[in-house]
Amino acid sequence: MKIAVVGTGYVGLVTGTCFAETGNTVSCIDIDEKKVNSLKNGKITIYEPGLEVIFERNLSQGRLSFTTDLKEGIEGAKIIFLALPTPPGEDGSADLQYVLKVAEDLGPLLKDYAVIVDKSTVPVGTAEKVRAKIAQNAKVDFDVVSNPEFLREGVAVDDFMKPDRVVIGTNSEKARKLMETLYAPLVRQGNPVIFMDEKSAELTKYAANSFLATKITFMNEIANMCELLGADVDAVRKGVGTDSRIGKRFLFAGIGYGGSCFPKDVQALAKSAEQVNYDFRILKSVMDVNEDQKTKLIPRIKEYFGGDLTGKTIAIWGLSFKPYTDDIREAPALYNIEQLLAAGAEVKAYDPEAMENVRNQIGEKITFCHDAYSAVNNADALLVATEWPVFRTPDFDKLSTLLKNKVIFDGRNLYTLEEMKELGFTYVSIGRETING
Repeated sequence: MKIAVVGTGYVGLVTGTCFAETGNTVSCIDIDEKKVNSLKNGKITIYEPGLEVIFERNLSQGRLSFTTDLKEGIEGAKIIFLALPTPPGEDGSADLQYVLKVAEDLGPLLKDYAVIVDKSTVPVGTAEKVRAKIAQNAKVDFDVVSNPEFLREGVAVDDFMKPDRVVIGTNSEKARKLMETLYAPLVRQGNPVIFMDEKSAELTKYAANSFLATKITFMNEIANMCELLGADVDAVRKGVGTDSRIGKRFLFAGIGYGGSCFPKDVQALAKSAEQVNYDFRILKSVMDVNEDQKTKLIPRIKEYFGGDLTGKTIAIWGLSFKPYTDDIREAPALYNIEQLLAAGAEVKAYDPEAMENVRNQIGEKITFCHDAYSAVNNADALLVATEWPVFRTPDFDKLSTLLKNKVIFDGRNLYTLEEMKELGFTYVSIGRETING
C-alpha cells in the first residue's frame, strides 16, 4: 500500500520507517529542507535504538522516501498520516496550527479517496476540525481517522512492530477496512485493534499518558512520605507493585517525569477539562508535585555544602529525560542545571546521547565531558539525573579517587543502601534512608 507521513519528527519517522518495514511504500514529507536532505542521504535525525537498521534497509530498497513537496509526497497515497507537532500554547492547550495548516493544504491536492489519519496527540474534537479544513477545498471523498500512538522512547520500534493494542477512531466502514489492512501484519499474534469513535480515540491517548504520569507522581509522593516516616520506598514499591490490580511498572520513585508526552499531555487534558468547566483536580496536583519533584535534591545538595554552592563543581550523569533517547524535552536534568548555576555552582555533565541537544539549547554554560569519569574528576559531588545502564555499575573505587567528596545525590535510586554503606559514600536518594559516609 502507498502511504504518506507528514512530519518527520519522532513519531513521524518511526511511523514511516516501521510501515515501510512491513512492505508498504512510504513517502515522508517535511518542510525542513535540511532535515529532509539528511534523511535522503541516509543520515537519521533522531536517536532511537533499532530504528537506524530498518531505516537504512528500507531507504536502500526504495520503500522509504523523503520530500519537502506535499503534492509529490501524497500522490497515490491511500492513507495520509499527520504526525505534526502540537506544542503547548501559552495557556497550556495544544497548539493545532501545524495540523490545521496541513489539513487546509491537503484539500485541493487530493485526487482520489484517501484516509487522513491524526497520528499527532490532539485534543478531543480535532478530527472534526481537520475534516472541516480539508472539506473547504476538497473535490473528492475522504475520511478523517484518529489513530493515537503509544510509543515509548527507547523501545519505540518494538512498541510499533508489536503493539499492545491499536486504537482507531472512525465511524467509516471504508476507512476501517483500510486501517485493518494496514495494521494486520503488526497484530498477527492477536493483540487487539480497538475501533471507536474519533472523540473517544483522541481522549484515550490523553487519558493513558495522564494516568501513567499520575502513577509516577503518586509513587513520588509516597517516597516523600517514606523520608519523613523512615520507611523505604523500594520495599513499598515491591509490596504495591505485586498487586495485579496495580502492576509493577511506572512505580519507581525519582526526580519526576519529563519528555515530549507526559508533561504536554497532562497539561493539555487539564486545559480541555477547564474548557468544558470541569475541575480536574487530580491532574492539577500531578503537575504541581512533578514540578517540585524535579529539583527535590537541590536543597539537599545545598545543605551538604553548608548552604553555599559558590565555586562548587557538581557532576551530572544523564541529561536526557530517560535512557535510550537523546530527547531532552522537560528533562529534570535541565531544571537542576538551571538551579545549580543560579546558586553559583559549576556543572560538568555526561550523557551517552543527549549532550549535543543540550549544547544547542543552553550553549556552553556547562562543561560537556567525553565520559562519565571525566565528569566526576575533581567534582565536589555527583548528581545522577538519568538512569542510563552505563551508570548502574560504575567503578566506585575510581569514583572515590576522582571526587573531592565521596558524596552521591541519586535522583533515580540506582544504587543499594547496603552498597553505599559498605563503600563509605554519603548517599542521598529518593524515599530512602540517607547514608552518611
